[in-house]
Amino acid sequence: MQRVLKISLVVTTLYVVATLVYGIRAHSLALMSEAGHNASDVLALLLSFVAVRFEARPATARKTFGYRRAGVLAAFLNALSLMVVSVWIAWLAVERLISPVSVQPKVMMVVAVVGVLMNGAIAALLSRSSHDLNIRGAFLHMLGDTLSTAAVILGGAAILYTGRTWIDPALSLIIAALILWSSFGIVRETLNILLEGTPRGIDVGKIRTAMMDVGGVVEVHDLHVWSIGSNWHALASHVTVGVQTMDRLEEIQSALHCAVRDRFHIAHTTIQLDRDRCETVNDCCSPGELSVVQMHAHHGHDHSHCH
Repeated sequence: MQRVLKISLVVTTLYVVATLVYGIRAHSLALMSEAGHNASDVLALLLSFVAVRFEARPATARKTFGYRRAGVLAAFLNALSLMVVSVWIAWLAVERLISPVSVQPKVMMVVAVVGVLMNGAIAALLSRSSHDLNIRGAFLHMLGDTLSTAAVILGGAAILYTGRTWIDPALSLIIAALILWSSFGIVRETLNILLEGTPRGIDVGKIRTAMMDVGGVVEVHDLHVWSIGSNWHALASHVTVGVQTMDRLEEIQSALHCAVRDRFHIAHTTIQLDRDRCETVNDCCSPGELSVVQMHAHHGHDHSHCH
């Protein structure tokens, strides 16, 4: 993936320069908007590349989870940059609608065709790893560019055959709306991860029910689910089990892990088994009158055997 990002970064940078030069020559705001949009793509690809490098670093004593959130932070910054670009494009488009400028549609179309081929190829390569939030941010950048550049081709053809120059800034407004729409979802999802909200698509109530269904479990409380990275979820909870033998505690521990892993794909679990119900303060167990079974069920990734 690093190699794909490197190649995409170089090719996109060259296209930004070409689009800006020919956009100025053709007096096309749509092309210049594409240059701005692609400039944000350069930033997006650069951030994604740096994030991938950081994510590969091992955990340390100071960074016990490693740099798993580097990609999430990169996606967040990418999305914010896209929103800024969309506002800038919309502002210029409104100015052009008020004060029309003649454009050269043939130049628009030629440059846009090159852009569609380039952006489409890069988007296709990135789509193979679009399950990762960081790469998905870069993928959406390139997909948005492919669609908006295709719109420039249609706009150039419309201007060529009708002579109506207002089509150029109108296209720019559509491009701006497309950018804003695609970036909003990423901002919302990355903020949820950075604020340690419940991962999208996970129902804490269903997790609690699945854990309660494990034999020997009396109560599940102080349950927290969050994302360490875009595809790495974690769970921590207190589980009341009453008085049990050590062998039975091991069975309950394993069953809880398997229930969470197999049904909800959460492999990083830390479950404390309690004999008595603990009082909670700010959604966390108070250490007051708590009888704790000296056994914390902590699992990293799939180390236990589930049946």
